[in-house]
Amino acid sequence: MSEAESGVKTHDTASTLVVVGSIALDTVSTPSAVDHKGLGGSATYFSASAGLLCRPQIIAVLGEDFDRSQLDFLSARGVDLSYVKTVHGKTFQWQGTYGEELGEATTLRTDLNVFADFEPQLDESQKECDFLFLANIIPQLQLKVVEQAHAKFVAADTMNLWINTENATLRKVLSKIDLLVLNEAEAQLLSGAKTIVDSAKAIQAMGPQTVVIKRGAYGAFMLHEREIFACPAYPTQNIVDPTGCGDTFAGGLMGTLARHGRVDDATLREGMVVGTALASFTIEGYSLDGLKAANIAKLRERYACLEALTRFGKFDM
Repeated sequence: MSEAESGVKTHDTASTLVVVGSIALDTVSTPSAVDHKGLGGSATYFSASAGLLCRPQIIAVLGEDFDRSQLDFLSARGVDLSYVKTVHGKTFQWQGTYGEELGEATTLRTDLNVFADFEPQLDESQKECDFLFLANIIPQLQLKVVEQAHAKFVAADTMNLWINTENATLRKVLSKIDLLVLNEAEAQLLSGAKTIVDSAKAIQAMGPQTVVIKRGAYGAFMLHEREIFACPAYPTQNIVDPTGCGDTFAGGLMGTLARHGRVDDATLREGMVVGTALASFTIEGYSLDGLKAANIAKLRERYACLEALTRFGKFDM
């Protein structure tokens, strides 16, 4: 079976990418359907995306009720699941609903279960990893992880809940990371600024010199040191479920950096486009169904489409 058929990456990378986050069971309702207890979680979407590009390691916790065979497709993509622990209790569960516009989900229920006592620990090799991603978990845990690590490049995600309730701890995390990913409303809330550029500059002043702002249907924006880049959204017509698109985007971005083994303006721009293309698969199905269908050949096609959308000739007047 070829790489294009299987979706499994055949090249190796010397760079190590570690993600700390959640594996969850999601119940998602949209105007067209309800998906009961589908596979979800920030680390799941992230690694399913990054696994097409490198060999990420997941640090997460599961309950005894979780059927680990659900993660077999991640193993097939080369994702290292050996640091995913199963402990006594039930797996983290989330329930949310979307309106007609399929914008941001309204949370109906969050049962942390075993995730409430999650204490992520890096082993000696992970402490020295090349790339570390702190997925959307409480800033206290993000801070504990980043203080264990001596990673060459650290990135994190956050959300409005933590900005409102854990702001002081979040600021400590921001002072120790290189890149922050968040959506536009969160960027404005965190920064107090009104425009996307001013928001990014204000967040830069808090620590991370690369700020990536997700804009949903309008694509994504990046301020890297003094360089600005913007990528449009992929023009998908099959919008089913946006859950996990942000985590997928982050996985594509960080997976690209790990694949190249370096961080500069060129690799960050490529990662932004790769992440955008991969997120377009996620939105086409419930749970991981859309992203499971992605492979390198399809990713190349969507990357080329996004490249064509932003190509224009020289202004000659």
